[in-house]
Amino acid sequence: MPMQPTPLAVTAYTATSALGHGLAGQLDALVHERSGLRPNDISSAPLACWIGRVDGVEAVTLPDGMAYWDCRNNRLAWLGLQQDGFLERVRDARARYGAARVALLLGTSTASIGATEEAYRRLDPAGHFPDDMQRAEIHAPHSLSAFVAAALALDGPCLTVSTACSSSAKVFASAERMIRLGLVDAAVVGGVDTLCDSVLFGFNALELVSAAPCRPFDAQRSGLSLGEAAGFALLERADVDAEAPRLLGYGEASDAHHMSTPHPDGLGAELALRDALARAGLDPAQVGYINLHGTASRKNDEVEAALVNRSFPASTRASSTKGYTGHTLGAAGIVEAVVALLAIQHGVVPGNLGGDAPDPDCGASFAWRSERRRIDVALSNSFGFGGSNACLAFARAGFVA
Repeated sequence: MPMQPTPLAVTAYTATSALGHGLAGQLDALVHERSGLRPNDISSAPLACWIGRVDGVEAVTLPDGMAYWDCRNNRLAWLGLQQDGFLERVRDARARYGAARVALLLGTSTASIGATEEAYRRLDPAGHFPDDMQRAEIHAPHSLSAFVAAALALDGPCLTVSTACSSSAKVFASAERMIRLGLVDAAVVGGVDTLCDSVLFGFNALELVSAAPCRPFDAQRSGLSLGEAAGFALLERADVDAEAPRLLGYGEASDAHHMSTPHPDGLGAELALRDALARAGLDPAQVGYINLHGTASRKNDEVEAALVNRSFPASTRASSTKGYTGHTLGAAGIVEAVVALLAIQHGVVPGNLGGDAPDPDCGASFAWRSERRRIDVALSNSFGFGGSNACLAFARAGFVA
């Protein structure tokens, strides 16, 4: 039985995706079942698929003196940080605790690999990167976290987590441990990933990309739609804000079954789920909503549907939101954690967009259309390549398990 952590307050959070910039755009699309997917218009060569592209990234200018960090991924990070008063809340936390007592923990799958692609396309006759791309730090996995640390003027522990689709869910667990152990007093967590050829053609080579908009948990689903996003949250001790939603618990597991296919019985996913419920002190019947990983791939959805069916009563609502945003890779954990927090704050269960012909594997818990109901507890599932699994448990302030 894992130790129950002290709940943490989520004192600020934000997300920017194909649905819009900031929380209002996300919420409006979820309530009105409006997808942000569109035909692919970003790859350097034609690829017939649909993507969740964030508008306005190309026009973003980084803060003064930070041109060294310029690349599309860091532009999306800066765009995302400027939403919902998040910069101001971090500034307040930095003043309250000191810059060295605020951790920065970010998840990403590809970091700024799009910039490295560009550099290789523009090699000079000697085979060298062009002068403007000879910035070693943007060609490294830590580019995102190093840029954000500089932009937020944070000097505390700084960590990049890259565990595929679970990356920006696992950062919540790392933050809880750091705060509980007294290493820091607060943590900025989140994740950013942008679309580029490596992402699009890489997933397409695995025969996982659908030519049509993805249809999670639909009987005729044919693969995923890829997206991009930026999301962030500020975690502090619960006594800082009595009204903020809580991170109650988390679960992590690795099934190590296959590089790109989940364990056929969902053992790793179930371990992460059970671990999260145990840490949070929750009974499954107390869970009001689950944001499912639900990528619209054949095996992932089959395994996750079975897990929900055997673990939760019909009163628990469940849906995937990848039909709205696409699969945002290393940013999926934070974006879908934000969806879980919006469900609690606004009493909305997003409909499972794209599931027009529900797979028979799906049980009574699945919400095929958006619903309005009070949600006190919400889970967010993130199940990544290589069997890297994470589950987060959030609750309304004042909820007692």
